Amino acid sequence: MKTPANDNDHTTSITASPAVWLAEGQSSQRDMLASLQILKAQSETAFNIIASHRHNRPEIFEFADSIYREPSISTADSDAQAMLESAEPLMPRWQFVLEQAQKNNVKVLLTGRNGIDYEAHREAFDAAGIRLLTGATSVAALETIDDKFAFMQQCHQYDVPVAEAWRFDNVAELEALLDIHGHQPLCVKPVTGIFAQGFWRLGKVKEMGQEAGTETDEQYDSFEHLYFTEEKKINTTQFINAYANSLMVRERPIPMLLMPYLSGQEYSIDVVCEYGEVLAAVTRYKTGKIQHIGYEQSVMDVVIPLIKAFGCDGIVSVQTKADDDGQHRVLEINSRPSGGIDYTTHSGVDLTQVGFAYWLGLTNKPILADIAQQITPCQVRSIMIGVKVEEDIAE
Repeated sequence: MKTPANDNDHTTSITASPAVWLAEGQSSQRDMLASLQILKAQSETAFNIIASHRHNRPEIFEFADSIYREPSISTADSDAQAMLESAEPLMPRWQFVLEQAQKNNVKVLLTGRNGIDYEAHREAFDAAGIRLLTGATSVAALETIDDKFAFMQQCHQYDVPVAEAWRFDNVAELEALLDIHGHQPLCVKPVTGIFAQGFWRLGKVKEMGQEAGTETDEQYDSFEHLYFTEEKKINTTQFINAYANSLMVRERPIPMLLMPYLSGQEYSIDVVCEYGEVLAAVTRYKTGKIQHIGYEQSVMDVVIPLIKAFGCDGIVSVQTKADDDGQHRVLEINSRPSGGIDYTTHSGVDLTQVGFAYWLGLTNKPILADIAQQITPCQVRSIMIGVKVEEDIAE
């Protein structure tokens, strides 16, 4: 096991063998590195596995052959930070990774959570012979994917079934939208964001009361809303009041979307793709604490044209949800691997291995129809484990 390095030091493995690099991700970096170690052990071709993160993450680093600590601030912040500290600006993350990747003969780089920073410099990585995987192949595509309103508009342009959405930037716009659409179950979420942050189901604004002709707000109990926060339900009037009086919103306006709440089954789809072509995919849905893993063709009929429309490239995840008629509609693309990509290993198809074996030249290009035939449907329950973390003075 490697000892995690500080910001200035790193373990090195400069060699003629090719290498893969997994930069800081959201929550799947450790699992993917473990899969790569299994691939490496089974491969006749030697390669090295590199991981990087801006924090001390020994539970991640233990699965890498070499590790690096990424610069802890972004390119946009570096000049301002340097002025405040009267110090030399930190090297931009992308440049640091590129320089170290060249020294270590890196052939494939998965950028994880900072894809746009790397994508802006794709030409430099191409020139170094590094296969850059950011989730797409242009900054514009990644920005559209991150902006859920722009994303839905582009889906419409390509006739991809997508959940409807109406943007609002203030209380007046929200109330005007509720006057039009309040007769149906609704929900709200931010234009940008991850991990369901800011998502809430709203009570119906226009619901017939006991007396003919009256309109009432569906009664989502206030305390229940506070107590069962995972249910993500809130009384519409209370949401409007909280939004209208939010100091956070006044200081940093948060564009939001009002959307019909779809009642059908939600799916998460992990996808290995290349320049808009789906090479491999595994679908899953959740009931209670159980993940149901398999390959649902009706879901993939929506995902395949979606990936093409946005030119997705690398390992991405897609969320869909069925409407009242059972039509699967796209909710969003995440331009990086999902936190649950390791679930795919239980189906007999490890998507991390499928993708990297191909990009490293260890296997031929995967064919989606062949991969689908290899998937064995199964059920998976996630568990929590503890990892001892030694104190890091640099933190």
